[in-house]
Amino acid sequence: MKNSSISAEAEETAIAVLGWLAGEPDMLGRFLALSGTRPDQLRQSVGDPAFMAGMLDFLMAHEPTLMAFSTATGIAPEAVVRASQHYTGPTLDSGEC
Repeated sequence: MKNSSISAEAEETAIAVLGWLAGEPDMLGRFLALSGTRPDQLRQSVGDPAFMAGMLDFLMAHEPTLMAFSTATGIAPEAVVRASQHYTGPTLDSGEC
């Protein structure tokens, strides 16, 4: 996959996550509380790589939430992982720095 298509897929996935969160008030409230983002900051934060990475990390941090998103949207969990890697860069599988 070309870099531009990876970037487009990552952005589409992140926007789908935001759309899903918007339809899940309890989950959105939790994300806002944990991220320190105010509701009025959401629109201007879209496109900010750090915001997108944080939102994807929030989703991946709780497997039941990730699976609920995947079931509701038809977007595979692996696509969320790829999108996260796009925004955060590669990491070591071992967790070592």
